[in-house]
Amino acid sequence: MEFRHLGKSGLKVSEISYGNWITHGSQVEEDAARACVKAALDCGITTFDTANVYAAGRAEEVLGRALRGQRREGLEVFTKVYWPMGDGANDRGLSRKHITESLHASLRRLQMDYVDLYQAHRMDVETPLEETLRAFDDLVRQGKVLYVGVSEWSAEQLREAARIADDMGFDRLVSNQPQYSALYRVIEERVIPASRELGIGQIVWSPMAQGVLSGKYKPGQPVPEGSRATSDAGKGFIQRLMGEEVLIAVQQLQPIAADLGLTMGQLALAWVLQNDNVSSAIMGATRPEQVHENVKASGVKLSSDVMAAIDAALAPVAITDPELTIAPNPRP
Repeated sequence: MEFRHLGKSGLKVSEISYGNWITHGSQVEEDAARACVKAALDCGITTFDTANVYAAGRAEEVLGRALRGQRREGLEVFTKVYWPMGDGANDRGLSRKHITESLHASLRRLQMDYVDLYQAHRMDVETPLEETLRAFDDLVRQGKVLYVGVSEWSAEQLREAARIADDMGFDRLVSNQPQYSALYRVIEERVIPASRELGIGQIVWSPMAQGVLSGKYKPGQPVPEGSRATSDAGKGFIQRLMGEEVLIAVQQLQPIAADLGLTMGQLALAWVLQNDNVSSAIMGATRPEQVHENVKASGVKLSSDVMAAIDAALAPVAITDPELTIAPNPRP
């Protein structure tokens, strides 16, 4: 396993990290989840990403139990705050109250004293950014959070956060967690240039485009039973990547991967890791074999010719609209 700095911070993370969105606490039984975490550890993954909202807290609980007994100093554990965790008016967003109470609840579920990275899961337009950043900074000073990051923030939001942090004497954000793959390139136009300028590294989710880039979804064929495209949690994210034109384009990657001795999934992971602003690519799994297979993408270097061939196949169908970087605020 190769390691990279998280942005310009001193923290090193495994360039392939293990995430449990959709899987732990919902899609797979706990024994299977623990087996996947063990496989990740055996393969050298030290970075684990979760969120309080995943399976309404159960994903954090499963991850905490799966990591119990591991040397805490040898792990980088990330979680997030923002989405509703109850019916109360303050059970959501990025207020000081919700951030503080959510972290304490996450630590209880994870059975840990601190998290390495605490992330604002989206931007909260109803809370002053100064309040949000001060709440995060207070948790850093208390030793309960070591670094602070965000997820799916726009370039303008990242710049404003850096300005406020500098003005108020806070540590800057070190990471952003966006969707990014060879099929979903929204962050390339504005977010990545801003992040390079600000010292922010990307922890990318869905580097295999919800499994589309693995090649398992064939044009003109039924969707495999039990796949993410059939799950209630995952199908909403994958539908826009399931068009016939996209699936036909993806199949053009098969000979490219075969020539390199890679699976299509490994090729997809290697593609995002060619971007020097990517600190880590999050991999999910429902079976240990998937973990053992996909981690082989770590350290793979793709030539400029290979990158050009991938672009020729996928660029015409890739999603690039910068406006899609700004997710809607779910509050009424």
